[in-house]
Amino acid sequence: MTIEDPHLLKLRAMREEASLGGGVDRISIQHAKGKLTARERLGILLDGHTFNELEPFIVQPPDEMGIDSEKYLGDGVVTGYGQIDGRTVYVYAQDFTVFGGTLSEMQSKKICRVMDLALRNGVPIIGLIDSGGARIQEGVKSLGGYAEIFRRNAQYSGVIPQISIMLGPCAGGAAYSPALTDIIIMNEKQSFMFLTGPEVIKSVTGEVIDAESLGGADVHMTMSGLAHLTATSEAGTLTMARQVLSYLPSNNVENPRYVSPIDDPFRMDDELNYIIPSDPTMPYFMHTVIDMVVDKGSFLELQPLWARNAIIGLARIGGHSVGIVAQEPSIMAGVIDIDASDKMARFVRMCDCFNIPLVTFVDSPGYLPGVDQEYRGTIRHGAKLLYAFAEATVPKITVITRKAYGGAYIVMSSKYLGTDVTYSWPSAEIAVMGAEGAVNILYKKQLGSAEDPVTERKRLVAEYKEKFSSPYYAAKAGYIDDIIEPKETRPKIISSLAALRDKFTSAPPRKHGNIPV
Repeated sequence: MTIEDPHLLKLRAMREEASLGGGVDRISIQHAKGKLTARERLGILLDGHTFNELEPFIVQPPDEMGIDSEKYLGDGVVTGYGQIDGRTVYVYAQDFTVFGGTLSEMQSKKICRVMDLALRNGVPIIGLIDSGGARIQEGVKSLGGYAEIFRRNAQYSGVIPQISIMLGPCAGGAAYSPALTDIIIMNEKQSFMFLTGPEVIKSVTGEVIDAESLGGADVHMTMSGLAHLTATSEAGTLTMARQVLSYLPSNNVENPRYVSPIDDPFRMDDELNYIIPSDPTMPYFMHTVIDMVVDKGSFLELQPLWARNAIIGLARIGGHSVGIVAQEPSIMAGVIDIDASDKMARFVRMCDCFNIPLVTFVDSPGYLPGVDQEYRGTIRHGAKLLYAFAEATVPKITVITRKAYGGAYIVMSSKYLGTDVTYSWPSAEIAVMGAEGAVNILYKKQLGSAEDPVTERKRLVAEYKEKFSSPYYAAKAGYIDDIIEPKETRPKIISSLAALRDKFTSAPPRKHGNIPV
């Protein structure tokens, strides 16, 4: 009879203890809330049998306050590395069964270690967040731990993709870490983020509100713009993170993976030729245009419920990842306001960080006028978008579908902001302003003295459109590269992407720019 090595028995027992986190009873409570454990979540996120845990036996140091006598292996966070679709990623998953997933000094050290390893190896870092915030009994040590994480979030930004998956609470200063990452995905009804919770708000302001109404997924998808995507289940949220990662490279010196398309690169949909209404005041759906141009079923819209007059998202065209930026003319006529500027600017910068070409569809009458917009800094916010497109060095392709008036023409990746190829549909109107407004200014006296002002106005508007707003006028002046049939858009973009694949742009040496924030 073979006697088991006691060292092996001890190791197995320790591993079993670590795998239980806060214990069977607390796991049962977690499940009763409809929530998975940290390790169960990692089992869904990562390819099967690829997870390698790091530092599972760490425990928090002795409690100076004498409040906690219990010690748990791993100290409330599971860290390590695994694979997603065969690509290595580093991960950390907070364990709510251990002191509510609160951040301790040791937990911070574990998280920082996998972040550092992700950077050294040039691979994404993914955080699964489920935490009650700072471990109060550790005082400033916990706060210092957060600062260490935030510093890495900032320093590693634009070098490796950082994805935050919100699966529970994230309150107080802890919320700054997801906000510093590239993509935030929230689980509906289970996750929430806020700096000051309902009780603090009630005591300070007298306002009464619950956690979901204050910082739930719906709030951050529709009002704050903090979240990029949501799902109705933990499994759906984790699966969505896998999908997002499929569009991104592992780091800032790689290109995104090519995915062999099943969609014909030369496909042309005749419907595109008839999608623009003859009446320029009538809306249409830019989402339909995008879906017809990109590889079928590949468009993943980000922040779809916030600043809905702007569209951003990841897609594939001819198998290559692209970033889509556009206006939605069926929402506020596609005007650009403060939130739309912020939404598009940050996305453009993310794509530029990770070598994702930008395809921009333009149909906007300009910036939203109004006292409120001016007082809130529409100039400053609009300048963010201008800065982002001008700074971006990835391949940039622009398609003007209809209106490109004034500032909207300039900031939406216009040719002389450094856009590589600018296409226009025959329906495009490129001008300082709409023909009606221009005629009012230019021909005020003439209209005032006309025998039939209505007829004269119609004549002048038609003349202005033909002479100054026509895409052929812009083409003759060199402001667009070609006028194409709408149905040609997909093959034209694919051809342009192929020509721009080895694009190289040098920039003046600098520490960093000073983007208007």
